[in-house]
Amino acid sequence: MKKASKKLVQKYAPRVIGFRLNSIFLIQPEKAIRKAYRLFSSPRKGKVKPEQETFLNKAKTTSIEHNSKKIQTYHWKGDGKTVVLIHGWDSNSFRWKELIEDLQKEDFNIIAFDAPAHGYSDGQLLNVPLYSKCLDRILKLYRPDFLVGHSVGAMTVIYNQYLKHSTFLEKIVLLGAPSEMSRIMKDYKQILRLSDKFMNALEEFFKEKFGYNFNEFSIAEFSKTIQHKALIVHDQYDKIAPAEEAKAIHKHLKNSTLKLTEGAGHSLNKSEIRNDIIEFLNAQT
Repeated sequence: MKKASKKLVQKYAPRVIGFRLNSIFLIQPEKAIRKAYRLFSSPRKGKVKPEQETFLNKAKTTSIEHNSKKIQTYHWKGDGKTVVLIHGWDSNSFRWKELIEDLQKEDFNIIAFDAPAHGYSDGQLLNVPLYSKCLDRILKLYRPDFLVGHSVGAMTVIYNQYLKHSTFLEKIVLLGAPSEMSRIMKDYKQILRLSDKFMNALEEFFKEKFGYNFNEFSIAEFSKTIQHKALIVHDQYDKIAPAEEAKAIHKHLKNSTLKLTEGAGHSLNKSEIRNDIIEFLNAQT
């Protein structure tokens, strides 16, 4: 009975939220748009769970500051090349546990950090431009050889390098990377059943805030200017980010290799995938 009730709440809650937003928009459009933006940018989970603490506490931890907010970082020291790990939405640095353990066996110098509003980091909101600015701080501090990003973290890697073109970077790894903001916002509209007029106003808000229309914020398009050697891993049946978007990124990312999996899901947390990542990082350029 409880499960059935929970499913009903999950099914109808977005419709109720969308109805409220559409109603507010008729009277106070600016207020409704701000609420929709905050809802879109607010993670529902991702804070560190008690069972995750033991592993994370094994790292050397410190925090950096961005816009008066604390960003939690972790360092598993090694004598090899430096790799930075960038997690996805509703997650934290613990998601890399198995990969970190595998990288340690190869003596990599490993850095991870919790995104704003995730893990032990401060904040309430997250978006790719904000995540990219936090990654900037990490790049300046550690000047890594490699970046590995998952989902929104992978989007952040491309967006960051589209803006920065870090010459010290050798390779990047993109795991389950979404590409098209237009597709993401289309899904958002359908889930909440927002009106066309509402979405047009929301797009204007994004344009003013970030400098991009929805269709202009394309990871595949941003990839065209990036020269780093890249490994793209994506599951053909990914329900979060369609495999077609990984193929589009691969098409435009000049020095990339695309590996499509079956059954690894959006998380792509499989031993064979971790082996592929390490083999790619270890390969002579």
